[in-house]
Order: sequence, then C-alpha cells, then structure tokens
Amino acid sequence: MRCEIRHTTEYRYPVPAWDSFNQVRLHPSQEARQSVRSFHLHVAPDADITSRKDYFGAIVHNVHVHEPHTHLVIEAQAIVDTHAMPAPPHTPLSTLRAERRRNTEFLVASPRVPSGDWPEIFGVTRPGPDDDLPDFMMGLTTYLYRRFTYDTKATGVRTPLAEFAQHGRGVCQDFTHAMLGITRQLGIPARYVSGYLYSGGEMKGAEATHAWVEVLIPDYGWLGYDPTNNCVAQEKHVKIGHGREYSDVSPVRGTYYGGGKGELDVAVHVYGEQQ
Repeated sequence: MRCEIRHTTEYRYPVPAWDSFNQVRLHPSQEARQSVRSFHLHVAPDADITSRKDYFGAIVHNVHVHEPHTHLVIEAQAIVDTHAMPAPPHTPLSTLRAERRRNTEFLVASPRVPSGDWPEIFGVTRPGPDDDLPDFMMGLTTYLYRRFTYDTKATGVRTPLAEFAQHGRGVCQDFTHAMLGITRQLGIPARYVSGYLYSGGEMKGAEATHAWVEVLIPDYGWLGYDPTNNCVAQEKHVKIGHGREYSDVSPVRGTYYGGGKGELDVAVHVYGEQQ
C-alpha cells in the first residue's frame, strides 16, 4: 500500500515567544515492512533544522526558531510504501529464554510502564512455556480490545497505567502501555511503537499519531500487534519509531521563552492506495 501522510502541528501564543526549540520525531522508519519514498519537513517562521538518530535508531529533527513569533507551524509530509509480511511460524514461549538477556531494555520497568502484577490486574491468564507465542499475543490483543473502551476524552499523556486499569477507558497509548505491562511481566520482550494508521474510517486512532506494540518472536523478528483495533500491524500501519514507552517516541516536544499560555492544534491526514 502507498500511504501519503501530512502531519501538521500548530502553536499559537498570546504574546511573542522566542528561542523555541523542538525535537520532532515524524520521519517514518526504513525497514523490511515499509519503504520511505520521500519526506519533507516545513517550518514557519524560518528555523534552523538539523537531524540525528536517537538511541533506538529513529530520525529526530531539531527545530530551532530564534526570532519572536506568535504562530509556529511544523508540517511533515511523507510518502511511504508498506508491504505485507508473512505470518510467523509456531513459536513456543520457551524459545524466548535465549533472547531476554540481549533485550533487557524491553523487559524492565519504565516511568509510564512501572513494575506491577499487570497480568493479574488486567485478568490475563499466564501462558505456559509450550504455548504458542503468536497465538498468545493475538489472543491478548483481542482480549484488551474487548475489555477496554476507546475514548479520546478519558485520559491524557500523563494518565497512570493503574488509573486506566481501573476505569477501562482511554486511547491507543493506554492500550499499548497496558499490553507492554503485561508482556514484560511475562518475560516477553516488547516495545512501544509510534506511527500512523490508514483507517478509511474503519479503525480507531487515525486522527493523530497512533501507537501499538512490537513483540520479539525468535527466528522471525519483531511483529506488531494493535490492541486498539484488534489486529496485527500490517500494510495500514506506518511506523515512525519505537522505544520503551510513549516518552521515548513523542512526536513533537520542546521549550520556548515568553509566549504566555499557548494553544496547540494537531492535524493528521493519511491517504492510502493499494498498489
């Protein structure tokens, strides 16, 4: 599938802001399941823009606006071809033993995915060593999809995972952190993925950047599971990058002087076409 993406972030300030510095993670990743045909970053007013790769390999643009301004626009445009991936083979959970040491960072707690008895808290039965990993993950995806309600007004980026577990309403970020809490307690290396979703009106989470989980399947690689939409991440999912949790891959964040209490608007449009 060919996906055309336009992601616009606008800041408005009641009084001039200056020396605005933003870290922008909006460049889709280049990997086996997707090819980036083009990417352009437009900023107004004029800015100094540099780029680098972060610890996890994602491309980060540093955007520095020196002059005073009351309106800042950061727009990313990309064209990405996504590719269907083969289904994973039968893989017992016991095969993960050899993988855990070199994937420790995707097993340990983090600020938004703290330690806890998350399988029991969320009512998930712990699998046995001979259970099939892909089957378990698809079952877990379906379980979370059915248990929780997608509600864009129920939570914010700082809502604790325990609060989501209690109220059962939230957005893709919450579904993803819940799955990470469960998998990591079960010894399954898993990472947070930020990206885009072409929904055609059929799936939830396409109105902004989307989030899902990638799980390590030995002798296959990392495979994405989307508990918000009860599916494997395939051609309609465009990946930007991954990390331990949301804070590692937040799309745009920064600092500035002055400005007063600003307003933020974000608009994401993803157009898809089967090739």
